[in-house]
Amino acid sequence: MKIKQLLLIFIGVLAINNVFAQANILNAKIPEEIGMKTEAELLLDNDKPLEYGYVGDRDILFSKIIWENVVLDERANFPLYFPTEENLGDNRRSLFSVLKENIDNGIISKVYTDSYFTTELSKKDLDNSLVKVDTLDIGIDQLNADGYVDPEYITTTRIQPQDIKSYFIKGMWYFDKRQGEMKYRILALAPAASDINFLDSDNEEDKEPNGLFWVFVPEIRDILHEAKAFNNKNSSVPISFDHLLNSHRFHGIIYKEENVYGDREVKEYIAENALMQLLESERIKDKIRNFEQDMWSY
Repeated sequence: MKIKQLLLIFIGVLAINNVFAQANILNAKIPEEIGMKTEAELLLDNDKPLEYGYVGDRDILFSKIIWENVVLDERANFPLYFPTEENLGDNRRSLFSVLKENIDNGIISKVYTDSYFTTELSKKDLDNSLVKVDTLDIGIDQLNADGYVDPEYITTTRIQPQDIKSYFIKGMWYFDKRQGEMKYRILALAPAASDINFLDSDNEEDKEPNGLFWVFVPEIRDILHEAKAFNNKNSSVPISFDHLLNSHRFHGIIYKEENVYGDREVKEYIAENALMQLLESERIKDKIRNFEQDMWSY
């Protein structure tokens, strides 16, 4: 019986490797054949993200919505940041590259100015936050003298994957009384970077990261499922961004929770004290974690 179970596990691992490994890399005769799949493989490659189960409002015994700042300098969050290069192939891209490409292609049709999804961000406003077109001084002189500017005197700066400093993530912790456990559901995320006008500034206050745009995560799960984050332990089995985010495989610092004060941020009531802000973040985490523990302590 044990041998049969081991064989089934081994076959399952092989099947997973065949699905997620870089397709055809060992059979390719030329570089262009890497990533190509046979017709049979394409027919079998129909996996979808695991659907959320229906959760009735009456099944939620406790819930708390929190906002986390996921700083990309931390090693645990590297899969969301790297690679910053754009030349490693379609299956090796950063989360920001995946989001930006699908926004440009129109596949992600709605982005928002805030995490409450009250106002959609227009294409023009989004471009203004991601791209800066500037004219050099010599170009301004030419414009004043001749009425036109040579293209060589116009510079274009774009927010690149390496400019993303963190992600702001909105999620909900809730206790499902039917299944008797605490669960997490991610709701929204926003890549955060310094204002494009101050990317080269030496003033740390000017370089404070701001959310560029917010996306509603349940709406883009298929996109996140197709895009893979690098698995440092086994590159043949990459992790989808959908799995990584929904399983909360990142380290975030809570900077806001829903509260009676209009969801004010921690820094608004604990000002200019980074240590106490961090302790407050941990207190909020403990409050959520302890609710589940207390359910079984009586």
